[in-house]
Amino acid sequence: MAATPRYTLLQIASLALLLVFSLIARTNDPKLFTLSEKLLASVKETHGEIAVARLEHWQSLIRNNQDTTELAKLNLVNNFFNGARFVNDIDLWKTKDYWATPIEFLSLDAGDCEDFSIAKYFTLKELGVPTSKMRITYTKSVTYNQAHMVLAYYETPSSVPLILDNINKQIKPASERTDLTPVYSFNADSLWLNRSRNEQLRAGKSDKIKRWMDLTERMASQE
Repeated sequence: MAATPRYTLLQIASLALLLVFSLIARTNDPKLFTLSEKLLASVKETHGEIAVARLEHWQSLIRNNQDTTELAKLNLVNNFFNGARFVNDIDLWKTKDYWATPIEFLSLDAGDCEDFSIAKYFTLKELGVPTSKMRITYTKSVTYNQAHMVLAYYETPSSVPLILDNINKQIKPASERTDLTPVYSFNADSLWLNRSRNEQLRAGKSDKIKRWMDLTERMASQE
């Protein structure tokens, strides 16, 4: 069955206008996040105009929210991506475990928990949230008795992290997420193993995770 589009024609037109005004006002700033015309043309050919509208909305979200608070950025990004459909890798990619880039995820408007977490991580990074404050976290869901991935945000190194999740869509402190048992976590620099819910052991660099390295290489090729 065909997926139901998330955007009406009126919404697409509105998003396009917002993007035009954003480009006019801020296009001279080289630091701003920009999707290439070549990439957008490729996405349009493969996935259609609605997919391009999602990507342009994403670009506009990043461009127009650089100066908001980190908490506001967390809520904005969590809500934006949680509007996508959850689809298992085997159904979406015909493979057991595939980590999609944010562009792949948005082009299809679908993914599994890894894809939601990865897209949120890289979007918050583009919004200026330091990667040292974020960890993509592999957990066991007690409720569903299966592996589940979320994004954890640490306001300070010793803070109880806030959890951005695609199942429980409300951002909550990890202390209130007793349904999740953390196993390991990582960001661009480091890898941590959980000895217990509250005790973590630094276990080296994240380049030990092959799928992470494959993902970052594919992202580089999409620039």
